[in-house]
Amino acid sequence: MAFENFEIWFVTGAQLLYGGDAVVAVDAHSNEMVKGLNESGKLPVKVVYKGTVNSSKEITEAFKAANNDAKCIGMITWMHTFSPAKMWIHGLQELKKPLLHLHTQFNKEIPWDTMDMDFMNLNQSAHGDREFGHICARMRVRRKVVVGHWQDEETQRKIGVWMRVCAAWADAQDMLIIRFGDQMNNVAVTDGDKVTAEQVLGYHVDYCPVSELMEYHRTVKEEEVNALVKEYFKAYDHAAELENPQTEAYRVVWNAAKAELALRAILKAKGAKGFTTNFDDLGQTDGSYFDQIPGLASQRLMAEGYGFGAEGDWKSAALYRTVWFMSQGLPTGCSFLEDYTLNFDGKNSAILQAHMLEVCPLIAAQKPRLEVHFLGIGIRKSQTARLVFTSKTGNGCTATVVDMGNRFRLIVNDVKCIEPKPLPKLPVASALWIPQPNFEIGAGAWILAGGTHHSCFSYDLTKEYWEDYAEIAGIEMVVIDENTTIPDFKKELRMNEVYYLLNKALC
Repeated sequence: MAFENFEIWFVTGAQLLYGGDAVVAVDAHSNEMVKGLNESGKLPVKVVYKGTVNSSKEITEAFKAANNDAKCIGMITWMHTFSPAKMWIHGLQELKKPLLHLHTQFNKEIPWDTMDMDFMNLNQSAHGDREFGHICARMRVRRKVVVGHWQDEETQRKIGVWMRVCAAWADAQDMLIIRFGDQMNNVAVTDGDKVTAEQVLGYHVDYCPVSELMEYHRTVKEEEVNALVKEYFKAYDHAAELENPQTEAYRVVWNAAKAELALRAILKAKGAKGFTTNFDDLGQTDGSYFDQIPGLASQRLMAEGYGFGAEGDWKSAALYRTVWFMSQGLPTGCSFLEDYTLNFDGKNSAILQAHMLEVCPLIAAQKPRLEVHFLGIGIRKSQTARLVFTSKTGNGCTATVVDMGNRFRLIVNDVKCIEPKPLPKLPVASALWIPQPNFEIGAGAWILAGGTHHSCFSYDLTKEYWEDYAEIAGIEMVVIDENTTIPDFKKELRMNEVYYLLNKALC
């Protein structure tokens, strides 16, 4: 039920040339198609039929209505008959919602023995959709084109992917990311242009002093903390000593629970969908403060859907929220991750993905273990609680957005998570993956593209989701997969640079 408050509107193109009976037939076919799509069980968002449009006025009114309806997150158009494309110009100029052009036909096969001219006049998607496609191309309208019969599973799967991206895009348009503290000093890749990010990607990024967070920290009730600590012990494996209130380990877990409650309270109060932290700003010791970076809180809040970025990385916080949002209901999980260290092993050379503390338990291969260990980094070096686990094995996809100065670039890499060896002296959550097509090319291409050391990973999302996202956002996208070669990838980057420089000059 994750997307129950959203709708995708379906509009069918036709014209009055063929008479009223044809319009009635078009309308009946469209209703049957929409009903079938909704009953297929393959689509995560309800499709709502908004009628057959036969004139410029009707088209423009339909698109304006879509813009002004908060439940509508995208439009599907289909040309049942020939629909002269000049009728669509003003409507397409108005449309602000994502667009999917469905090239299909009501009937699956040609009725060879009975087909007559009336049938031909009515069922003209073969050239009606090309007319519509031409005007979209001429007007440079960003859209997804899906080709296939509307009852085919593959057609429905592609529509479903686009729907999830539309839902995440709608979620991003009022996304507030709170930065508790600043970026890590002198780091370039996690910073960027927040004004342009709001213009292009929708989300708003605000600074929040840790002193304000500490106001919420001071008001957390002891009984609330005690209850959350009990929840921890029920949910996660742990050593018996953690349950002993007389031990330092219990105090550390208790402090972590209080930090989580404070963070959740301020995020809810501000209506924020994501946040960043910085281990150099944890509050003042002469007042309320965190005894260490709130890693356990970040892990649990990510699992609930809050975006997170470490060291002030607001772009990753926003992107993780988008990954989580479009992944709702899918089985395998997602997380914020960081390239930590390399393992050179021939064809199995891989990158250990981890962080000091903050890896989402949605990707865990087994029940996470709650542990307390020393963390010797940041303004406060102390014991702190965290969930320890290794990730599932299998194929996945990781993504990041970087600010290239004149544009945002989305970098996507297919990866293969493999079984790691034990890490008895590194008690953190981790994943071990081989970037595709192999370590040398995958890592090399990522670096050539300017990719971050942080990324947002999912087992369930594929590059198709990101293609749809980049199309809706109108941003550059580069893909690193099994077909990537370094020479071709360099050529793509150079060609993209020329394209965006010329595009800026022409604008």
